[in-house]
Amino acid sequence: MRILFLIASLCLLFTSFAAAQTSNAEPSPTVQASGASPSQHSNEIVPVPEPTEKALQYHRSGLLWWVVNLLWSLAIPILFLFTGFSARIRDWAQALGKYWFFVIGIYFTIFVLINFLIDFPLSYYQGYSRQHAYGLSNQTFGKWISDSLIGLAISIVVGFLFVWIPYLLLKRSPRRWWLYTGLLAIPFLILAILVQPVWIDPLFNKFGEMKNKELEAKILALADRAGIEGSRVYEVAKSEDTKALNAYVTGFGNTKRIVLWDTTIAKLSEDELLFVMGHEMGHYVLGHVWKSILFFALVIILMLYAIHRTAGWLINKYKDKFGFSELSDIASLPLVILLFSLYIFIVTPGVLAFNRYNEHESDRFGLEITQKNRQAAQAFVKLQTENLGVPRPHWLRKLWQASHPPLGERIDFCNEYRPWMRGEPLQYGHLFKTEK
Repeated sequence: MRILFLIASLCLLFTSFAAAQTSNAEPSPTVQASGASPSQHSNEIVPVPEPTEKALQYHRSGLLWWVVNLLWSLAIPILFLFTGFSARIRDWAQALGKYWFFVIGIYFTIFVLINFLIDFPLSYYQGYSRQHAYGLSNQTFGKWISDSLIGLAISIVVGFLFVWIPYLLLKRSPRRWWLYTGLLAIPFLILAILVQPVWIDPLFNKFGEMKNKELEAKILALADRAGIEGSRVYEVAKSEDTKALNAYVTGFGNTKRIVLWDTTIAKLSEDELLFVMGHEMGHYVLGHVWKSILFFALVIILMLYAIHRTAGWLINKYKDKFGFSELSDIASLPLVILLFSLYIFIVTPGVLAFNRYNEHESDRFGLEITQKNRQAAQAFVKLQTENLGVPRPHWLRKLWQASHPPLGERIDFCNEYRPWMRGEPLQYGHLFKTEK
């Protein structure tokens, strides 16, 4: 469903982030983890396991499907453009919609529905059949269809409400629309962070109170020591969908929450889980959401400027085939998506490098606040095993696909990073609250 992702990206101006705002923590010289001293086994080295043959097969086939998705994301908008089909959809929308706003919304709805049908066989194989074939999914076909339709409905509603904005800016300010649209990404992303945890995520899975109250208390104590106050812990019933593991801290203000998949609770030990939560809290305390919003807003502005500079040439050259002569025509949406896909490919290494840096610093934060190196490394070993990971992928795979540091590097870091053992100051120790 690559094409729908790109459409949603254009509407949302980029994906929202599973993190939250910076919190003001009280400075403290204390460097000991909350609740306990480091484990007596914390100095033991955890070896990086070799990937299984099944994991290697999943990895290699994933590379193939990445290439297929990339080519698919280019081929579909090209077909819409050079067959004149996009212009025909615009004509249908104009016949159905009386006002410009509704023409935009109707076009977008038809376009998304057609793409959903075109993408369906590919989406079914990659999102359902392949995941079951490798033993990564528990999801029934009915649940997969339901989630797909919910995602489709969300894309249509969001697109109907917001896709008119860049087209209005194209009409009113054809020379500066790219700048204004990029700047509008900032408040929109903030709105998405507020809305998603409360209204969107629960549409796909059941969010409830954490069943293990003793573990919940330890997580909240760790959150308090990290300077995250007033949070709630939610346990998500993800085992009905997947066997993979995940946890995150998201939202801010009244939507601030700590979220754990039930698969993670079931498969990680208590100390491993506390490190994972320390990592996720690091995203919150280190302000990665605000840094990401500003970074991605800049990336969006640069990509939109590139579209602005190149779209006109393509329209002038192929306007007879396209069926439109201005970028402000809603029929240009496949052209914007096509160029967006190309520029995403170009900037992806830089974007992923930025994300990997944030993830690495969150690993550092998690190690410093828990000082559970062995348990942290064991957690990454379990992530590799359960998610069919390859610990040291090819550098090209890392460059274009890895949003997190490779698991082998993360295990190595857990084995090596122990400044407290050498009497060295902690990089983030000043952010930890003093234990009462």
